[in-house]
Amino acid sequence: MDIRIRRTKNSIINAFLELRTKKAIEKITVKELCEKAMINKSTFYSYFSDIYALSEYLEEDIANKIIQSLEHPEDLFSDPEEFNRRLCYAYLSHENLIKILFSGSRSSLLPVRIENSLREIIFAIRPDYKNNAIANIVFTYGIYGSYYAFEKCRCFGDSTVMEVMASLNKKLYDLLE
Repeated sequence: MDIRIRRTKNSIINAFLELRTKKAIEKITVKELCEKAMINKSTFYSYFSDIYALSEYLEEDIANKIIQSLEHPEDLFSDPEEFNRRLCYAYLSHENLIKILFSGSRSSLLPVRIENSLREIIFAIRPDYKNNAIANIVFTYGIYGSYYAFEKCRCFGDSTVMEVMASLNKKLYDLLE
């Protein structure tokens, strides 16, 4: 990629993240973002169709980085305890961006993106689970439940929450046996 293109795109992203730390996505205008990034509106529109497209691009990027950091996503079924720990560590490694991008009206979108990406990977590895009601329920419950339990209960200490969730996920996935 041309260095000027990369710089412009980074300028747009950095301006957006700076604005997003201070206000809800609904309150950010393209005009305001362009002033902060020191670009023309036409330049912005050559990269993104609107503020939401930019946000979705960054949200998807974080979700992909989280998924890519999971060395063995198939462990979700074979070793759910370890999988759960690694997923929590992946969340922690991107915590600052998660707090910025997935706040306000966007707060529920991270587990949706994680579930959708993992669903493709897992069911490609285990196609026999694709139409299995128990596997689907356990999978969805495990992803959403773990995410929200981790976020809501961190006041008890990350390692404590991770260990309890890992144990619970193990019991959940035992239903598949």
